[in-house]
Amino acid sequence: MMLRTALRSSLLRPHSLRTLSARLLSQQARSQIQNAVSASPVVLFMKGTPELPECGYSRAAIQILDIQQVPLEKLKTYNVLADPELRSGIKEFSDWPTIPQLYVNGEFVGGCDILLSMHQSGELEKFLESNDIIPKVEGDAVPAHAA
Repeated sequence: MMLRTALRSSLLRPHSLRTLSARLLSQQARSQIQNAVSASPVVLFMKGTPELPECGYSRAAIQILDIQQVPLEKLKTYNVLADPELRSGIKEFSDWPTIPQLYVNGEFVGGCDILLSMHQSGELEKFLESNDIIPKVEGDAVPAHAA
């Protein structure tokens, strides 16, 4: 009796919202986002623009990328506030609930909290170096003028 009750309750349980939301993203929208993520070595979906971020988290993400000296020619940003479909679609695409979202060489890295944590630990610099986004700094090089 208990097994049948457990089975019935699991069959009647609605699908998770995550599964449902993944189905709401059209194949065309998924393809467009995938193309955007793949088109540049570093892609940031943010609120606003790098020059005028429209939320503190997006501002922090841009500042971290700037501190890491990510070359502008390797960075492409998308303002999700300019496109409501992109704003909801990117969350479904990555299965990540917040914006900003960072991708490096097509790989989802995370949001502002992950980016900040990686930056503070030094992991972000190593990650960007290993993905050929920024040049590797060899050891503790002494500037030529100091020698």
